[in-house]
Parts: sequence; C-alpha cells; structure tokens
Amino acid sequence: MDIFALIAEDKIKAAIKQGELDNLPGKGKPLQLDDLSSIPEELRMGYRLLKNAGFFDEEAKLGRDIMHLTESLKGITNPENQMKLRDEINEKRARFEKIMDERKLTQSKAYAQYRDKLRDKL
Repeated sequence: MDIFALIAEDKIKAAIKQGELDNLPGKGKPLQLDDLSSIPEELRMGYRLLKNAGFFDEEAKLGRDIMHLTESLKGITNPENQMKLRDEINEKRARFEKIMDERKLTQSKAYAQYRDKLRDKL
C-alpha cells in the first residue's frame, strides 16, 4: 500500500470509531446503481463522469426511451400502432437534438466525430 492509501485508511477507521459515519443518508439501504447497459462499455466511465457532473440526465433518459421504443417497434404489426410509435420516437429524437443544440454540443468537434455512431445507437 502506498502512503496515501494508508492515510486514507487511518482516517476512515478514526471516523468509524468516532461514529461520524453512523448517520449517513441511505444507511442500511441498497445502493442505487446506474443502469448503463444501453451505453457501450468503452464509454461508460466517461458517461459516469459527465453524469456525476450534472450532464446527460435528460439526454440519457431520452436515449434509453428511443432505444426501447425502437425495439418495441419491431414487434408491432398494426400499421396504426406503428405510426403512433414512430411519431413518439421522432418527437423524442427532436427533443434530444434540441437539447444538444441548446448546450451547443452539436458544434463541438468531438460530437461531429461521434454523431453518426450516436445516432445509430439511438
């Protein structure tokens, strides 16, 4: 163990001994883990960092919704229901694009590089 790990470990042990960790919010409850199954494995760490910084909450929800609706569309044979679902998908895509434009993310070089992959995924 390096010196920083030892110092951190000692501070944690002291806090436990003094009872400073007894009344933390959520104590005794299961952790709320993020469902990152819709995000490619190589992008999950970056996504988690951005999400913790306050980005992607609505975008991620819209992306998951679009993905699930698109999967649902494959199993629907009724043309009227297909049309309703397509309209909902298009509405969510338009909202997603609007958010991206408002945050000026569509103007970045990184977005331009990954835009097609992102749209394919959604």
